[in-house]
Amino acid sequence: MNDYYYTQNPTSEHKYAPCDYTYRGHPLHFTTDAGVFSRGEVDFGTDVLLKALPEQLSGRILDLGCGWGAVGVSVGKCWPGCEIVMSDVNERALELSARNARANGVAVQTVQSDGLSNVPGSFDAVITNPPIRAGKQVIYGMFRDCAGRLRENGALYIVIRKQQGAESALKFLKTIYDHVETIDKSGGFWVICCRGGKENEV
Repeated sequence: MNDYYYTQNPTSEHKYAPCDYTYRGHPLHFTTDAGVFSRGEVDFGTDVLLKALPEQLSGRILDLGCGWGAVGVSVGKCWPGCEIVMSDVNERALELSARNARANGVAVQTVQSDGLSNVPGSFDAVITNPPIRAGKQVIYGMFRDCAGRLRENGALYIVIRKQQGAESALKFLKTIYDHVETIDKSGGFWVICCRGGKENEV
């Protein structure tokens, strides 16, 4: 049986691969592995997402579905004043995230969690390249849960490929957030920013 990147305990043989990536002038070096999303490279969607983030981020930031840590480590290196939390259901991914954070001099907290179930607290920003292959029910549940975890003026940043349902996701997000905006479209990927989760008003 093949492992999916959202498998809790991957059993595939380790196949470590290095990955170099420069984010806003900060050179970063990562270790990646089999059984974790995008072995050996920062995938195009994550690159689009990172480049679309605002010029300044602050406060408590969640990298939701962190994989081997490209987003959380990049953000923590660029904005060292942020408190970075990285979560994933995949144990191998979390081990790599912690390793990559240490290697790049970034302080992070890692949490094993299926979605937000084990993640404590609220956030000024949640950033995610969601696990599309886990299915619409799973990722829409994640989007809904994030609405109740954003602090005042907090934002959810999502990247989704148009061919994998960006337009329908945009319509769904407008039912649970007050302000939903597509802030970038590159190479078939949409980066969507959501603010004012309606669940915060309950």
